[in-house]
Amino acid sequence: MENHKKPKIGIDARFYGPLGKGLGRYTQEITDRIVSFDQTADYVIFLSPENFDSFQLPGKNYKKVKINIRWYSWREQVILPFYFYRENLDLLHFTHFNVPIFYRRNFIVTIHDLILTKFPSLKATLLKPWMYRLKNFAYRQVIGYAVKNSLKIIAVSKFTAEDIIKQFKISANKIEVTYEGVADNFLVDVATDSRILQQQGIDQPFFLYVGNAYPHKNLEGLLKAFSSFQGESKQHNASLVLVGKEDYFYLQIKKLAKDLQVKRVYFLGYVSDDDLSFLFSRALAYIFPSFYEGFGLPPLEAMSRGCPVVSSKEGSLPEILGDAALYFDPYDANDFLSKMNRVFSDATLRENLKDAGTKRVKDFSWQDCAKKTLAVYQKCLKIND
Repeated sequence: MENHKKPKIGIDARFYGPLGKGLGRYTQEITDRIVSFDQTADYVIFLSPENFDSFQLPGKNYKKVKINIRWYSWREQVILPFYFYRENLDLLHFTHFNVPIFYRRNFIVTIHDLILTKFPSLKATLLKPWMYRLKNFAYRQVIGYAVKNSLKIIAVSKFTAEDIIKQFKISANKIEVTYEGVADNFLVDVATDSRILQQQGIDQPFFLYVGNAYPHKNLEGLLKAFSSFQGESKQHNASLVLVGKEDYFYLQIKKLAKDLQVKRVYFLGYVSDDDLSFLFSRALAYIFPSFYEGFGLPPLEAMSRGCPVVSSKEGSLPEILGDAALYFDPYDANDFLSKMNRVFSDATLRENLKDAGTKRVKDFSWQDCAKKTLAVYQKCLKIND
């Protein structure tokens, strides 16, 4: 390590904020907290034009650098390293796997999951088949470089850590597990916020899903289970509400709902945090039908707002949600339907799930995540002293 008065640490924060969705939340939470409470190092925060002005913290221990280079692009691989080299960093943290293979100085990387190696499906892309295969090949090269050449790998769950070890045959000693946190800014005055239900014409009770519609999220399975639920009994008067920014994948799910002639399905698109908090507080249950998750933040956020959670048992979800969720096998339509029936008909079960969820979320703190991430920085800086 070169001789600075303070170590100089960079954070690739181009995902920072809502722009980066779940990755943006992770990047924002750890960057804000680390820079705020660590005065032992100087920080260089690399941001995109869209979020450059959003990052504003008091103090003199950081510098902002604006970089107009999109993630997953060839410019990211070829040109971006020069921005990093220019800052003469002692350590650089990539908050996602997309590490430029031409960056050859000390870095660590956070790997959230290995979805692209587990679900390499043409259904999950708008690219032509040959372009998708090329992109998937590039992805494997980039993540392989990141895993092999990083000083440390941060995994967001033990499940993801084990996945990385199996996939890349690396030592467990290279990986540090730091659980993500749950934001605590979701309390709203629900008495004045019922307008979102009124505007959409939604009658309670309703099941709720919040998230994107990528194929591994299994919204197709959710729609089919809900269709079967409706067909079982006239007493099953619940609605299904889906929240997520409309894109190609959500349009496909909308088309499927129409083809299946499923009634009382509402697609709300993007909603504000206040409206989202209200929906969680009034939902019969939050349903998370995913085939694979490296962490699973949405069901924890549901728990933090007092919403019972019915979850797939795949991936990291049992590790993260513990005994605070009612689990089902997303590959078993009968099991999926059975659990929907249970949570719909059993008020005591719903209350028990609410109580367990409220306790469970206390185990996940962004402050703890940031402190553990800083500890990884410090460990890596000592390695290179």
